[in-house]
Amino acid sequence: MIAWLLGSPALLAVVFAAAFLLRRNGRAALKVFLALDAVLLVAALVVLVVAMTGGAAEAMPPAAPPATAPGNWAALLGAAISVVGSSIGAAIAVAYTGAAALAALSERPELFGRAMVIVGLAEGIAIYGLIVAIVLIGRA
Repeated sequence: MIAWLLGSPALLAVVFAAAFLLRRNGRAALKVFLALDAVLLVAALVVLVVAMTGGAAEAMPPAAPPATAPGNWAALLGAAISVVGSSIGAAIAVAYTGAAALAALSERPELFGRAMVIVGLAEGIAIYGLIVAIVLIGRA
């Protein structure tokens, strides 16, 4: 993620430089960009070939599985049920509120803010289920 944040100003500068060159030189700049694209394609193919012909990666030996308590499965099952139930409930709620919000927005576009808040509240149901699952897993 940090690479994208650091590289985005450079990418923006390249886009503006490309637009400037295309407006100023037209065909000559287009030939330069096509040549740069060809070089980039060859470099990508080289990286692909090197990655595909490399040897097998060696992983660390697997660690011993942690010992689980006998009652641990119940908490994990409860966490799974809470996530599944809240996700299904949120999906149904978003389906109905989203459809109603779109219908209201088609008639009165100024209701966008209120409609999105209601759809967001319906999404909150899934977050509550996830919080309950995290609490249950923490106690397991």
